[in-house]
Amino acid sequence: MIFKMNSITRSIVAVCLIDGVVGLSFGATAGHFGIDLWIPFILAVTVLAGASEFIFISVLATGGNPIMGALAGLLVNIRHLPFGVLVKHEVGSGWKHLLGSHLMNDESVAFALSQSKPERKKYAYWLSGLGILLCWPIGILIGGVFSDLIINPEQLGLDALFPCLIFALVVPTISTKRKAIQSALGATLATVSTPFLAAGLPAVLALSALFLFPLKSKKKTT
Repeated sequence: MIFKMNSITRSIVAVCLIDGVVGLSFGATAGHFGIDLWIPFILAVTVLAGASEFIFISVLATGGNPIMGALAGLLVNIRHLPFGVLVKHEVGSGWKHLLGSHLMNDESVAFALSQSKPERKKYAYWLSGLGILLCWPIGILIGGVFSDLIINPEQLGLDALFPCLIFALVVPTISTKRKAIQSALGATLATVSTPFLAAGLPAVLALSALFLFPLKSKKKTT
């Protein structure tokens, strides 16, 4: 019998494979910087947050302090605080909570929020998270091993895949006028601040749009 995937499963599989390809570029780039392969690979398994990993490796490549690189990565991951609120039911409880929290990333959160039913939200969250946990480290490992064959990974344009991917995932979740205003304000703040802030920080600044233009709270009826 031929296994048929539904639309959400196909989308998740495609995104995980794309993440693997981006990881390949990341692994090759780290190799060109002279970074030992075990460093980006361990980061991929234990951190599982691409933006933070990019920043940490960039700091190492320029001779910076690893502690400062780690702190910069933690700062970028501030966005996971609102993520945790949004997908607290999908993360699970008990022992699952630890693994579920580790699987929290842009893609798994976006896929979960794109679903309407609770069981579908949990399915999308866990399938995406586990898929990226598999594809991202494998991509980095392959890219690092064959870095000598990938002369100029930046010329492949793979760095543009990730932001395009996130954009495609986020757009369907903008279902109301207020969310559209928040998104536009956050994107504007990130774009304007990019020339003046370190890599990753414009995305953190964009979160302020949630406070400048908060969602309306639902009035309780008696």
